[in-house]
Amino acid sequence: MNLPNKLTVLRVILIPFFVVLLLFDLPVANKDIWALAIFIVASLTDLLDGKIARKYNLVTNFGKFMDPLADKLLVCSAMICLVKMDRLSAWIVIIIICREFIISGFRLIAAENNIVIAAGWWGKFKTTFQMIMIIMLILNFENVYFQLAAQIVTYIALALTIISLVDYIVKNKEVLKEQS
Repeated sequence: MNLPNKLTVLRVILIPFFVVLLLFDLPVANKDIWALAIFIVASLTDLLDGKIARKYNLVTNFGKFMDPLADKLLVCSAMICLVKMDRLSAWIVIIIICREFIISGFRLIAAENNIVIAAGWWGKFKTTFQMIMIIMLILNFENVYFQLAAQIVTYIALALTIISLVDYIVKNKEVLKEQS
């Protein structure tokens, strides 16, 4: 197993530790900060694995499949925890998760037709804002300006989720035509 794939596996392994720290009443000082540290490390593995895989030609089928899955597991786990913690509205998470299922389905259909669909810029912006949103909501500073900023980032992440979905479908509509 190459380094990018090991980083992807590490990201998946970190998720349960992250969730336990956020949701369970543990005798750990600053457990939200520890959870945040794990989330940031896991997020950085996402950045690194792709760069390393492309730079050193280490792209594998395992990585193509597991990297986006690991990303979805990390982000969705975080958002579900934030709903449980009353820091994020469930309806926002439902929209974001629905988008992920739609895109995953689209990619499966494309793969069956030997079409590779690369991630677009809107999707990259969406992921960036979702991760910033998660970080801000975990931090949950009691400052009114911070709370307002977190709310703005949340709505930007939601808007980018919808925009990236529409962009993805419009740019790849030929995948659906082949199925008709």
